[in-house]
Amino acid sequence: MAKVSVAPIDSSYIALTSNALGIINENLNKQPLSYQLFDIIKSPSGGATVFTVPGVSGDEVEKELIGVILDYTTPRAYWDSPDPIEGTPPSCYSADSLISYDGKACSRCPFNDFGSKEGDSSAKACKESVMIFLLRPNQIIPTILRVPVSSKLMFLKYTTRLVSGMTSISGVVTRITLEKATSKQGKPFATYNFEAVGVLSDEEMIAVRTFGQKFMEMLNASPLEHDVQAAG
Repeated sequence: MAKVSVAPIDSSYIALTSNALGIINENLNKQPLSYQLFDIIKSPSGGATVFTVPGVSGDEVEKELIGVILDYTTPRAYWDSPDPIEGTPPSCYSADSLISYDGKACSRCPFNDFGSKEGDSSAKACKESVMIFLLRPNQIIPTILRVPVSSKLMFLKYTTRLVSGMTSISGVVTRITLEKATSKQGKPFATYNFEAVGVLSDEEMIAVRTFGQKFMEMLNASPLEHDVQAAG
């Protein structure tokens, strides 16, 4: 990974310079901070190289996403139907791709085998992904970015490169872009690229860790709902 420059304190990250957690609690009015309340940026179809980002005035199209990754999870889900209707909850799911919601080891599941997906000789029937909690400038609640399994390894390689540089994933500003690719079956899809474009100052890192820890504690108080893994 190329050396990144040290970023000055950026007041545009309002979650780090305001009473963000207090505002969240006030607006939720004692309701739990649920996964269902988040905007989710899904993987584009047909090899498109732009993100469709939900906004208060409707969806917006953006070529790149820049922000601080507060945390991430590696969920997976299985549907009985090979082509489930959008919004259908899965038959089985896991929050970490290791243990299913009912306590079974994902590594021993036949739907975790390559070639188990109907009509695809190389894919798994159980769908893996990465859910990134991305805090963007001018946001208080981070956006969930769902990264498909085709780019899961690229993301984990990015996190490993940061480890090699003794850098926390929440200690850098990350730029995420899309690149068009083609599968062995000739189908276009988008791959995700991750690049560190700035290192947070010591003051920012303390603010990010404090906010991120308290925010994830609030979120983890609610169980992972089926809706987070709904087909779509």
